[in-house]
Amino acid sequence: MPAPELPTLRWGIIGCGLISSWFVADLVLDRPGVATTRHIIQAIGSSSKDKGSAFATKNCPTHSPAIYDSYEGVYNDPNIDIVYIGTPHTLHRRNTIDAITAGKHVLCEKPIAINARDAQEMFDAARDKCVFLMEAVWTRFFPIAQAVPKSLYQDKIIGDVHQVWTHFGLNMPISTAADPQARTASRELGAGALLDIGIYSLTWASVVLDSHPDIMAAPAASPSAKEPLISATMTFASDADPSLHVDEQTTIVLNYPSIKAQAVASCTVLAKGTDEFARISGSKGSITIGGVAASKPGFLVIRRDQPADGEQALERVDFPVAGRGFHFEADAVAQDIRQGRVQNLDTCSWEHTMRIMRRMDQARALCGLEYVQDTS
Repeated sequence: MPAPELPTLRWGIIGCGLISSWFVADLVLDRPGVATTRHIIQAIGSSSKDKGSAFATKNCPTHSPAIYDSYEGVYNDPNIDIVYIGTPHTLHRRNTIDAITAGKHVLCEKPIAINARDAQEMFDAARDKCVFLMEAVWTRFFPIAQAVPKSLYQDKIIGDVHQVWTHFGLNMPISTAADPQARTASRELGAGALLDIGIYSLTWASVVLDSHPDIMAAPAASPSAKEPLISATMTFASDADPSLHVDEQTTIVLNYPSIKAQAVASCTVLAKGTDEFARISGSKGSITIGGVAASKPGFLVIRRDQPADGEQALERVDFPVAGRGFHFEADAVAQDIRQGRVQNLDTCSWEHTMRIMRRMDQARALCGLEYVQDTS
């Protein structure tokens, strides 16, 4: 008996950069027996048709997307269900609102905006238009990210959680960038360690401590019981040149007095990090999270101080993933849209995004970092 036909979701892709290429390549992976949706690359919007065609040939050769030399062509294509936005940070707000105005659902790359004010405007637009919108924090949808809170708070494998350390490091200094106008170097385009990779460090801290039962149970009317106290420090590419007043290193400390726990979330573009990027310490041991990077986790190392009978003092658990792992969030988005939801409530809700955006805003304010668009 033939397998039932999968439901489909038709994507329009905005931007032909590296992150878009990874996303598209994962959507067209053959995942028999695992995939819950057939993702169709319906259209690509780029600065030129030649660039869009080359992108399609390389990343989705089995699909036949329409190629537009403008983003508006994608927004207005009646055959598109959802727009994926993979443009530079500072364009996310305008691209997202334009797509929403055209009646399209949207998955927007992280960070969804350069500040919480802009992110809230985007969510308000989606609510008013009754369309789906989510920040593409793909890491949250990996099976390992779902397993960590369960291991900590249901299985209690390391007892009471006291501390989280998480770090993301790349070797791509802004102060010596070959192209100062590149997205990863330009202050005008929102460059800097925090927005680019620090968001992942903060996300892991949130995955662990914001899912603590006492934090989850605290009433929304008591933000002091849910929100941590924040301190932060940054190292800038230059203290003298305003165009290089961009963070190359950031460290944020989140203190949760109500659960007597703290997190240290750091990031740098001055040195590549190791394959073990996070450590959770508890009263009975620790869990280390590792993988290619903090954005792409792949294994846990569990260390038990006093293992019970049948338990190992040191145990590694691997979580193999087909492709890069972008298909997890894409499948979740498709399910939400089929159910008529405007946000993903369980894993990457609007509040999840706003929580991280507010924390990044607060860290920047403490350190005196502003982007050009912050003042508009």
